[in-house]
Amino acid sequence: MKAARISGPKQFEIMDVDMPEVKEGECLVKLERWSICGSDIRHAYGPVHPEEEYPMRVGGPCHECAGTIVESRSDQFRVGQRVIVLPGGEGPGGLVEYIAGDAGRMAALPDDGDLTDWVMCQPSGTVLYSCQQMGAILGKRVLVIGQGAIGLSFTAICARAGARQVIAADLLDYRLEYSKKFGATHTINPSRDNLDEAVAEITGGQMPDISVEAAGYPDAFNNVIRLIRQFGRVIVFGIQENAAEGARTPLNTHWLMQNAPIIVPTTGARSGDPITHINNMVALRERGWWDPAEMITHRMSFDDVGKAYEQYENRQDDMVKVVMSM
Repeated sequence: MKAARISGPKQFEIMDVDMPEVKEGECLVKLERWSICGSDIRHAYGPVHPEEEYPMRVGGPCHECAGTIVESRSDQFRVGQRVIVLPGGEGPGGLVEYIAGDAGRMAALPDDGDLTDWVMCQPSGTVLYSCQQMGAILGKRVLVIGQGAIGLSFTAICARAGARQVIAADLLDYRLEYSKKFGATHTINPSRDNLDEAVAEITGGQMPDISVEAAGYPDAFNNVIRLIRQFGRVIVFGIQENAAEGARTPLNTHWLMQNAPIIVPTTGARSGDPITHINNMVALRERGWWDPAEMITHRMSFDDVGKAYEQYENRQDDMVKVVMSM
């Protein structure tokens, strides 16, 4: 079967590998759609690793993938069913033609509609989990720093959950245009406007009830702790850019003590239940609550995986989300 892996810094190779064996409780899934997450860039593609770490594992880095079951050894799933699959930590990553999917790490998809669109329920599902850790959103003021696919998902979900204000901040204007479409009541580009002054003015000096770090940079992490009302709730989603190197993120403890926020790190994949929030997002999309496929800006071939990762990392051609097909 066809597979891809990182063979060197910023380099992919496409290769033929053996088909996976399917165990009891698993399904053999023919993958048909793949997308890229920021964590794929941060942990694997982006940094230059020591020479001995190349080539990296087959199929990595990718965990946003969907396809059709061709063999089932699980009572929960049937042959012909379409699913989102979360690759396991021990086996290959998602950049493979066939994968042995664990029943506890698969979300069933409707039979109708393009898989290109349905695969977007994976990243947005993880955001749905994080939003559930916010407590009540109805009537609250929410600040979301970072408007990539994750930040845009926060903006869309909070707006639809009844937030009084959804303030979206990002350095890229094209992303802020998407923010407006997805329900942001206000947008801020900190490269032009003073972020602190703008947030204070928008909230009438009350400051946000909830601040979301969806960018993964030290400045953003400190901003959400500073730009929050006293005893407000800070949701941390973004993986810090220096995490792969083991570096520490500096924290301004003055604002930590001044505002005394409740800080909630959120990672749906490590919640103990990696799939329910994705199932919930699938159900919400199916009933028309919100369609995360609106974030897709590019469609490419699996054979162009290297180009897809390069464009995603460098935000070329106003890319928000890219989906590859075989």
